[in-house]
Amino acid sequence: MFAKGLLRGRANSVSLAKQRLRNAPGTRTGYYRIRDDVALRSWPLIDYAYYTRDARDARGLSGEEFDLLTRCDGAHELPGSELLGSLLQRGLIEPCPQAKAPGDWSRHKAYGNAYMPMINFMITGRCNYNCLHCFNAADNAPLTSEWAFDEACELIAQARDCGVRAWLLTGGEPMAHGRFLDIVAEIHRNGMMVADINTNGHYITSELLSELRSMGCTPTMKISFDGVGFHDWMRQRKGAEARTLCAIRLCAQYGLDVMAQVNLNRRNCSSMEATLEVLEEAGVKRTRIIRTTEAPRWVKAAGDARMTFSEYYDECLSIARGYALGDHAMELDFWQFLLLLPAHREFFIEAIKNCGARGFRYTLSPCTSNRSMMAITSSGDVVPCMQMSGWMESRGMRLANVHETPLSEVLTRGSYLDVVRENLYGFCASNEKCAACPHFRRCAGGCPALGLLLTDGARGLDGEDLSKCLFFDGPWEHEIVAALDGWRNLTP
Repeated sequence: MFAKGLLRGRANSVSLAKQRLRNAPGTRTGYYRIRDDVALRSWPLIDYAYYTRDARDARGLSGEEFDLLTRCDGAHELPGSELLGSLLQRGLIEPCPQAKAPGDWSRHKAYGNAYMPMINFMITGRCNYNCLHCFNAADNAPLTSEWAFDEACELIAQARDCGVRAWLLTGGEPMAHGRFLDIVAEIHRNGMMVADINTNGHYITSELLSELRSMGCTPTMKISFDGVGFHDWMRQRKGAEARTLCAIRLCAQYGLDVMAQVNLNRRNCSSMEATLEVLEEAGVKRTRIIRTTEAPRWVKAAGDARMTFSEYYDECLSIARGYALGDHAMELDFWQFLLLLPAHREFFIEAIKNCGARGFRYTLSPCTSNRSMMAITSSGDVVPCMQMSGWMESRGMRLANVHETPLSEVLTRGSYLDVVRENLYGFCASNEKCAACPHFRRCAGGCPALGLLLTDGARGLDGEDLSKCLFFDGPWEHEIVAALDGWRNLTP
């Protein structure tokens, strides 16, 4: 009797489970549509993908998922299925009344050019400061080139028609452009987003931030701040330090994520502890510390303030060691060296490339940022990385110019695409030293921009990043691990 009762109980449980499955959302026949914040997209070599409104990068789909999503048009009754339920659970579709079609942005669009989700757009070379380390400048003369509003609108429309999703607005000082807010509005009007703004903070006011929010624009504000007591010197503007800190606090009050960008050199390194305290108190979520690099202007203007990479690594390690002892929430990113995540006591050694779940492959790009974010200067030149812009201009090196060549063509064929599409096979073919190096599978060639600047273009755009040679031959990896004892190491 007990066994029969047990079997009846199991049968009832199975029946109940089947009933729940039949009644689960997505398993019932009905009408479904793609959600308004989801958009189906395709490019050459990327047949099945989608964007969401809150992210810059497209995500991949299986052919079966993509086919079913194209039929979620509100016009056709679809039979319930496990796959339909999965798409509903992931927030890609929603039940709807019959004939409620997806919005225009959500409908499938196929593009004939290469996938490029983001543009780093220098809308103006003009700046109200005259920073000693500006990497956009080929010399000490101020930049004056700027995008006219109608030209910017044309570029924005072309980007929309190439499947671009997001923009980083930079300068010069982007807010020095007389039509800055109009450019932001035009990007959002065309179904794209301003994800990041690089700024010195001088023009940030409550009125400007209110305007941004009214457009639905909530970018990460990347605000430059070069040390308590040293910011005015670096920016060549009296009062810049107080103004910048005020801008940071204001952005935080408006609920915008703020990332401070700090240039580190021999003169300001002594101020870093105080600087980090001030930035965290002001509401900064993440601070990036960057060695002031060999941009043409900095080489001419720095004097004895230029820091060697050995000095940079030593200073970063010292700052990280002290920071790890305190009670902090602000993330600390030492460019090309180390990322500290104090909220979870985790760290990542950035000198070691993260090659993803599949590990190192020679088909990878030397720089994933170059491959996924096009940089366009104030004169219309297209460069792999904005840090290369001043050097390339000083040497007269041009890959393409969007005033002369349509964006879709630049992203279909030509020198620019050849450079950013190069993989590690191609890099090794032109760089025997890196190909033979035992550390190559960990550094993957390092940073192409640093490789260009540190070798002064001796190997063209395939110069070896000598800073990574120094790192892997030196003690810093072991010293980082020892200094952060008790923290979780996320480095692959």
